[in-house]
Amino acid sequence: MSDEASANILVPVGESPTLRNTVAYAVQIAHDRAAEMGQTATIHFVYPAVWRTVEPTRADKFERAQELLDRVEVWAEEDLGDEEGSSTESAVDIETAVVGSEEYLFSPADFARVILEYANDHALERIVVDPEYQPGGNAPMLRPLEFELAKSGLTVEEAPVERPARRGVLVGRESLEQYLIVFGASYLFYLTLGGFSGTFDLVTGAISAGVVALVLGKISFKGQPSLLETPRKTARLLLYTPYLLWEITKANVTLAYVILHPRLPIDPQMVQFRAAVWEDLPATTLANSITLTPGTLTVEVSQREFYIHSLTEDSREDLLDGALERAVRFVFYGRAAARISSPRERDARREEQQITEPEMAQSADSQGDESG
Repeated sequence: MSDEASANILVPVGESPTLRNTVAYAVQIAHDRAAEMGQTATIHFVYPAVWRTVEPTRADKFERAQELLDRVEVWAEEDLGDEEGSSTESAVDIETAVVGSEEYLFSPADFARVILEYANDHALERIVVDPEYQPGGNAPMLRPLEFELAKSGLTVEEAPVERPARRGVLVGRESLEQYLIVFGASYLFYLTLGGFSGTFDLVTGAISAGVVALVLGKISFKGQPSLLETPRKTARLLLYTPYLLWEITKANVTLAYVILHPRLPIDPQMVQFRAAVWEDLPATTLANSITLTPGTLTVEVSQREFYIHSLTEDSREDLLDGALERAVRFVFYGRAAARISSPRERDARREEQQITEPEMAQSADSQGDESG
């Protein structure tokens, strides 16, 4: 590692109880390193995005991310002010950025990829990680993330800051909504199976749902749920269920015809397309819906790339027409997201763009030749 590169630091940013101390630590080591080398150091605070372009709350989440980065910059400037006078020849610059806003960040490898891309673009070789940083919300991703970052060969250091004692009430304000949602879903499921016949069922159901909420309340959601948006998604899911059953019924009839046909007109092929769904639950819903529909089987899902085995040409046509995909987007993102073009239309536009770009380049070259 070169001395020049090691003077610059990258710090992934997210809400955490130790973020303030991590900022102070990064400022201190950058300042000390800059003073030692007699040059300017730069700290890059980056916020890996966890929202998607069609997500209804994307604007609010982006605004909160910018507010957090602004807060981090203010903290860093305060700490740099405290360091003034120790070295007049050194200086530390602050850079902030949101990364991965157009990507599907799900696994630790996904988060590590966008962080490392930023580090490579800015020639950074040192990463300081907040010990309480959790890019996936409630999912414990810090250790796998550090492992993925370390595989790149960069210096990855966990800030040696004191962690706050984990005391407090069992249910905090920040998690009350997810406890209530888990309790309500568990209670409704219990009564649906056991019946609404009397006081005994109501009491035992409430007790069971309470136990489930206490045990699973903090790990049932990747992010913070919304009491306003969750009922809307549930209502749209109830509309989606009969639609999916109808699609399964139609596919069963078509497949029965193919099986009973004397010539067995099958044409098995693998289909690959990039789905316009984001986050784990919508992607899982689409993948399972495709598998439940006879004639198609989800083989693999990698980020937004779906690999589907199709048995007949008709099943491939239906898949690329995007009816199931639009329905899943409607469930999780609302009516506006359902109007996004189908996989076939997106592929056609991509092919048109690939054809147009060489033509434009050729036209520009010919114009250059004429002018010459």
